[in-house]
Amino acid sequence: MVRTENGLSEAIARDEAIKRVKEYADQGIEAYIVSQDEGERIKASGNQFNKPTWS
Repeated sequence: MVRTENGLSEAIARDEAIKRVKEYADQGIEAYIVSQDEGERIKASGNQFNKPTWS
């Protein structure tokens, strides 16, 4: 699944998710790949997404 500021995609293949995230990046849109389980958690929590932080 791909998560953007506008919401969450349906479950898609990993290769397709990578392609979409790259396309969004080219447009200046932040997007993240999340697992289907994480996507379901996000949906259940009212679209609450914890932006990952990198150390």
